[in-house]
Amino acid sequence: MRSNIVSEASWSTRVGQWWAGVPFITSGLVAVCGIIYLICLLAGYDSFYEICFWPAQLVSRLQVYRIYTSVVFHGSVLHVMFNMMALVPIGSGLERIMGSVRYLHITLLLATCNAVLHLLIAYLAAHNPLHPYPFFMDECTIGFSGIIFAMIVMETSLNGNQSRSVFGLFNVPGKWYAWILLILFQLLMPNVSLLGHLCGILSGFAYTYGLFNYFLLGLTSYTAIENSAMLACCVRRPGFIVGGASGAAVNGSLPSFPMVQV
Repeated sequence: MRSNIVSEASWSTRVGQWWAGVPFITSGLVAVCGIIYLICLLAGYDSFYEICFWPAQLVSRLQVYRIYTSVVFHGSVLHVMFNMMALVPIGSGLERIMGSVRYLHITLLLATCNAVLHLLIAYLAAHNPLHPYPFFMDECTIGFSGIIFAMIVMETSLNGNQSRSVFGLFNVPGKWYAWILLILFQLLMPNVSLLGHLCGILSGFAYTYGLFNYFLLGLTSYTAIENSAMLACCVRRPGFIVGGASGAAVNGSLPSFPMVQV
């Protein structure tokens, strides 16, 4: 009996230590997505068409809120768990490099870029004079996976394009990692959003090639935000990363690493 008690205490302690090591914004994103899913589950809410990314509604009714609501809602417990389990290691690494404020800013930029690319590709496909695909404009997508795909591209580039393991089964060159995942997910789970994941990859490449630099703030601006009274309570939290691990970013961008080549 006593051995069981010790075992449970040890497990809970390990989980607590693991969670304490997750940076502030990444843990916040996990908490927000998890809480929203639990509220939907308890309230019996499944009208995701009201908050999903739906290109036709975004264009016809200018429902811009869908760009951001769609990324924090998930359709099932496996959906939210899989996304959050992927977000924690990838997001934690990026947040430690970027700093919490910059990481949050870039996450919002990724969500926006994903939506713009998704809308543009869906519109062009739907109005293709040779063979139109109108269903892309009526596709209703939810979930954080588009941003995760963008982060995979960014993290792979920052790590120098080393080979990556695919579910522990085989290794692939880092520059092909996101593309292999895109194909595998589409084959194994045909109902996932091909456009959502594809646009995430494209957003990640847009970042690695410096296209986001026009929308990033300078190092001085990020430092000023970190030092503002409004964020004082957040900055004091152990998981809040001030300035990032590099501390040497120039013009608001990350340290220079070999770019992903396709």
